[in-house]
Amino acid sequence: MADSISLNKFVAGTGICSRREADRWIEAGRLSINGTVAVKGNRVEPGDHVTLDGRPIGEQPPPVYLAFHKPAGVTSTTDPKDPDNLIDFLNYPQRIFPVGRLDKASTGLLLLTNDGDIVNEVLRVENNHEKEYIVTVDKPITDRFIQRMAGGLPILGTRTRSCEVERLATRTFRIVLTQGLNRQIRRMCEFLGYRVLTLKRIRIMKIELGDLPVGHYREMDTFLNHF
Repeated sequence: MADSISLNKFVAGTGICSRREADRWIEAGRLSINGTVAVKGNRVEPGDHVTLDGRPIGEQPPPVYLAFHKPAGVTSTTDPKDPDNLIDFLNYPQRIFPVGRLDKASTGLLLLTNDGDIVNEVLRVENNHEKEYIVTVDKPITDRFIQRMAGGLPILGTRTRSCEVERLATRTFRIVLTQGLNRQIRRMCEFLGYRVLTLKRIRIMKIELGDLPVGHYREMDTFLNHF
C-alpha cells in the first residue's frame, strides 16, 4: 500500500480530467480496477489495471502547462459538440483542459494543462489567487462607479469581495479579483447600469499575458512557482 495512490488522483494524473470529475465518474460506476467496479476510497497500486467505461486508462503523460491568449468567440470548453470549443481551436497534440474559464466574448489569459492536481490547487477559492482584467464600458466611468465596484456588490445571491479598481481612461478601468463568480465583472457593471464592451484578462496570479499574440500560446515548466 505504500506505493498506492487514490483512484481519483491516479485518473487525474493521466491528464483526462480533474480529481473532481474523477470522483463523479466513480460515483457513476464508470471506473473499474482489475475488472471490479470502483467505489469511493479505492486506491491504485503498481500493476493495477484501471478502465473507464471498459477502456484502459493510460499511464501519466509528461505534464503540460500552457498560457494561452484566448480570442473572442472561442468557448472555454473541451466539449466537441461546441463548434467553437477551445480544444479544436488549439489543436494541441496532447489532451489538455482549461484551468477555469473566460466567457466566450472575453479575451486574454487562459491557463491549460493535463495536470488534474494543479487544477484543484489553482481553482480553490480560499487560495485568493489574483486575476487582473482590463475592461471597457459603454459610458464614462465616475468616481462613484469605482468606489462601488471596489467595495463589493450584491450579485448571484451573494456579495462580491472588496477588490482593487483603477480608472485608466474615460471608459476603461483595471480590476483585480480574488474570486470567480459566473460572469462576475459583467454582472457587477450591469448592476451599476453599465454595459461591458471589451473584457481582457491580463494576469492570473503572477502569470502575465504580456505580449503573447491573440490565438497563440506559450509553454511553461509549471504553474506552481507563479502562485
